[in-house]
Amino acid sequence: MKNERCSNLQKFIFVLSIASSSLSLYAAQNPEVARWEHEAKNVTIIRDDWGIAHIYGKTDADAVFGMEYAQAEDDFNRVETNYINAMGRLAEAEGESRIYQDLRMKLFIDPAELKTQYAASPAWLQTLMDAFADGLNYYLFKHPEVKPRVIQHFEPWMALSFTEGSIGGDIERINLPQLEAFYSKAPAIHASVANSPDDEVAYTHDSDPAEPTGSNGMAIAPSNTRDHHALLLINPHTSFFFRSELQMASEEGLDAYGAVTWGQFFIYQGFNERAGWMHTSSGVDAVDEYLETITQKGDNFYYKYGNEDRRLTAKQIVVPYKTEHGLAEKKFTIYRTSHGPIIREENGRWVSIRLMQEPIKALTQSYIRTKAKDYKSFRQTLELKANSSNNTIFADADGDIAYFHGNFIPRRDTRFDFTKPVDGSNPATDWQGLLTVDELPQLLNPKSGWLYNSNNWPWSGAGESSLRRADYPVYVETGTETARGLHAIRVLQNKRDFTLDSLIAAAYDSYLPWFDKPLPALLNAWDGISTFDPLKLKLADQINLLRTWDHRWAVDSVPTSLAIFWGEDIRRNALDDAKKSGVSVEEFIGTKVSSHELLQSLSSASDRLTTDFGTWKTPWGDINRFQRLTGDIVQPFSDAAPSIPVGFTSSLWGSLASFGARPYPGTKKWYGTSGNSFVAVVEFGDKVHAKAVTAGGESGNPSSPHFNDQAKRYSTGDLREVYFYRSDLKGHIEREYHPGS
Repeated sequence: MKNERCSNLQKFIFVLSIASSSLSLYAAQNPEVARWEHEAKNVTIIRDDWGIAHIYGKTDADAVFGMEYAQAEDDFNRVETNYINAMGRLAEAEGESRIYQDLRMKLFIDPAELKTQYAASPAWLQTLMDAFADGLNYYLFKHPEVKPRVIQHFEPWMALSFTEGSIGGDIERINLPQLEAFYSKAPAIHASVANSPDDEVAYTHDSDPAEPTGSNGMAIAPSNTRDHHALLLINPHTSFFFRSELQMASEEGLDAYGAVTWGQFFIYQGFNERAGWMHTSSGVDAVDEYLETITQKGDNFYYKYGNEDRRLTAKQIVVPYKTEHGLAEKKFTIYRTSHGPIIREENGRWVSIRLMQEPIKALTQSYIRTKAKDYKSFRQTLELKANSSNNTIFADADGDIAYFHGNFIPRRDTRFDFTKPVDGSNPATDWQGLLTVDELPQLLNPKSGWLYNSNNWPWSGAGESSLRRADYPVYVETGTETARGLHAIRVLQNKRDFTLDSLIAAAYDSYLPWFDKPLPALLNAWDGISTFDPLKLKLADQINLLRTWDHRWAVDSVPTSLAIFWGEDIRRNALDDAKKSGVSVEEFIGTKVSSHELLQSLSSASDRLTTDFGTWKTPWGDINRFQRLTGDIVQPFSDAAPSIPVGFTSSLWGSLASFGARPYPGTKKWYGTSGNSFVAVVEFGDKVHAKAVTAGGESGNPSSPHFNDQAKRYSTGDLREVYFYRSDLKGHIEREYHPGS
């Protein structure tokens, strides 16, 4: 048996040596491969004991080459999928159902145009884009067993298709069913239905989920910290496993750590030794729709603009899609006005959309801010005005903390309501350039000593030191206050001794402020009903439990389960009426919903808990679970498989730590798929000190020890030390290598 094992080993070594020789010969004959091999020698990747890659290169381009290679090692499928989606090629992999999703992207993403823009890019940016493509192509060369779904070879210009790391870009705000309804048939002009401006509605986003998305960012000034160093919380809320965690450093001044949207070559949310940045989704109105007045003359369509009739631009777009017999294709003739492409029809009028299209500036801004070392240099990056969808919370080693609003904000005539489609025939509705950086909402070193944003409006972001809504045009912010925003104020105000650990505690504070108004109404309803009402007896124990509940989540908390099941039921019933009344749903429930409805909803919630879990007295942790079984982008779930209890809840209830969970087909337990993903806290002193955690683990490979090794830490908010300096890695190195070795 021993001889047989030796023989098999010898055969394996022989085959490996032949394969190695073949690759070496191929590399010698192929200049592209020879270039990759040369680049790889200038890069060192260190994997720490959490599997996180620390990439070191001589130049920034070397670091980009290495970080793309490392990301592909961790989850090539997610890297490729992001670019398949960004370029409008999902149907090539997933079939006919993705045709209109691809069409939506192709309205704005044209490979020919991106190639031209790549050629016009600054030489330094071209070098980085070259390294981006080289790193991914070298990975595929070294891993022939990996079979891409669509992209067999990455090109440098592809980086310009995906320049901003948010989970949903501006293009994805176009409603897919409405787009399909318009382009699935020959275009026609219908008689418009006269309507008042109040009847016009803004586009609906087909991607809007029930679970609020977004992020939390907090910055604490030295005056409010124990050790007089600025602190930063980085807490994006995305779908799980949406970003990689890594460090990239070079001898050209790059040394950034944080979260990278798979396949991009910049740290999207993170920090360097001197400064840190946290993006949150913005409520700025940077996308507008125009109601176009269309006429037809012969085979051509025209739109009214002032006193002119302008001809619409027509262009054919081809969308290939996968079938059982290979690729087929669907052809569309799409139309554009000076505002942008036609995306739908409303009341007989065609609707066009205008949004930011500045890929070179956007990619430049995304990259150069990672090298900014202080407030002044970070603020300078805003001059590119190419961040249309994010607010930013900032902190640095000089002790500065700052809030920056989204910096691509079109200047508009405030006589018009741009939250709804405006009249495209009126030149006064056109954009009038962009607001200058000085005109943007921004705040530096507020007297309160703290800043935050949680996807709510910025008017409460620093307590009494906050920005004032009256100082800005209405279109700079369309959001409102949220339960999560009120919660952030609660944990930040009147505290003067923050540390890294107490900032973590604030980020995971268990209070659920959404229930502050609805729950007293429920208790009063029970107190006020007749003792002969059947609900009086049925709900007595539930009411007693909720009456003494402190509004805090916990894995062993029964009232948390009861409150959330009741909250879901009553919120669903009251939501439409609350919208019509113009108040928040929690305010509406607390003041307008009848006693019978409140109690009947609690009865329904109790029954559902009993049906699903055997008793309404089920602790929250028995329901709310984290589970990672496969590396699939769309995760499967099973009550029969191992899972971990999670205490924190959906951000809907005001939980700062967010866990968007629900039951899935075949399950009773609720499994999370979004919310807290990457979480980090950073202290900027003489040296930077940080702690972090990632949902599940760094690797997308279920056989990797780093597929789920952070799950328990994630579920309890037990952040691990970040190894930022090479000296920090001593004793924590799992592997050190050059790409391809």
